[in-house]
This record gives sequence, structure tokens and C-alpha cells, in this order.
Amino acid sequence: MKELFDFQALRMIWLREMIRTSRDRTQIAGSLARPILWLVVLGLGLGSAFPGFGRLPYTAFLFPGIIAMNLLYGSFLSAISIIWDREFGFLKEMLVAPISRSSIVLGKSASGATVACFQGSLVFLFLPLVGVSVPFWRLFLALPVMFLIAFPLTALGLWLASRMTSFEGFGTLANFVVMPMFFMSGAVFPLQSAPPALQWIGKVNPMTYGVDLLRGVFYGAHAHPALLSFSILFLFSAVATAGAVSAFSRRS
Repeated sequence: MKELFDFQALRMIWLREMIRTSRDRTQIAGSLARPILWLVVLGLGLGSAFPGFGRLPYTAFLFPGIIAMNLLYGSFLSAISIIWDREFGFLKEMLVAPISRSSIVLGKSASGATVACFQGSLVFLFLPLVGVSVPFWRLFLALPVMFLIAFPLTALGLWLASRMTSFEGFGTLANFVVMPMFFMSGAVFPLQSAPPALQWIGKVNPMTYGVDLLRGVFYGAHAHPALLSFSILFLFSAVATAGAVSAFSRRS
């Protein structure tokens, strides 16, 4: 009988993904290119047109959102490895192995979240551009929040990828998920000043609370109670993980 949770299997899946990612330098290049494009072109460009939001200049307001963007892309790019594993038969080997589906999903989600957190932490290199001094210890405080955001995103990506048969199909579907989640999270503009319909979308978007937590970690100001944000992200993790496990359980 398969155990509900196999730590050894989880560790091996996580380690395999870490080794594979370490050999793909293009992901690191992309993780650096996105922040440069958004912070320099959008942040500095729009920053010259907007005086800022509250006591924050626009580049500082945008900075946590750029981290969230790298987490989003990193998580979904990690999830696409399921399609790669299916193409080369490794997924079938995992599914017939005497390990539970939950161990596979948790291992994949943990590895994807780790990769996404690394890509998100690369944005820290651009702190001199934000125009606000951020204490160094806050960067370490941001890491567990980043993992809490990235883990359910990877699980959601696995849930979607398990139903796809091609890289192109997953990429198209991912864009319909990633872009609305990013733009409707308050990452680029404050949702309080948005039309009521967009505010409602933002309230049901888990990324809204992730971005708000990051902004609170860096600047000490939250638009939502921190306990509420943590609760929603934990709920998002539970739902996304359960969905991914269910999708994997239906595969043979």
C-alpha cells in the first residue's frame, strides 16, 4: 500500500529538479531580463509621470510586484516539466512507482517553489533602483513569504499541465492564467483606485494577498490584515495541491 506521504521520494524529486534547473542557464537570464525591463522601462518611465503612491515612489511600489512576477513565471515554467517528463516516459515511471501521488505533487511543487524563490530573489539585485532604503534583514523575511506564494502557483501549474498534451497548449493556457493574476493583484497599480469590477477581481485573486504581504515585508504597510493574507495563501495552497493530486490520481 502506498503511503500518503513519502519524504524520501519527495526529496529525490526535489533534488532531480534542482539538478536539471541548475543546468539551464536561460532561466537565470530570463529572471534577470524581466526585472530590468519592468523596473527600468515601466518603473522609471511611469515613475516620471506619477508622483508616487503615499510615501512610496512608483519604483518602490512596483518592486514587490516584480518579485511576484518572477515567482509567477518561475512557478509555471517549473510546472511545464510534467509535459517534458511525459514526453520522455519519466512521468510514467513515477506513476507506477510505489509512491503516492501526493508525494509526487509535493515534490514537484516544492522544487518549483524553490526555483521560483531563487528567481524572485534575483530581483533583490535591483534594490538600488527603487529609491527607498530597505533594511537587509527584510530580504530574509521575504523568502518564506515568497515560498508561500510560489508553492501553490507551482501546484496550480501542475494541475493545468497534467491535462495538457503539448508545450504550446500549456504556454497558451498559462498566459490566460499568469497575466490576469499578475495585473489584477495590485502589483502594477493600487487596486483601491481601480474601477469596482477590477477591485472585486482583485479581492478573489490570491496573488493580491501575496503581493500585499511582500509590500508589507519591505515597507511595513499592508492593505489587508497579514493574518487574512496568510490564511488565503494557505487555503490557495490546499486547494491547488488537492486539485493537482486529484488530476495525477486519474492518470495511469
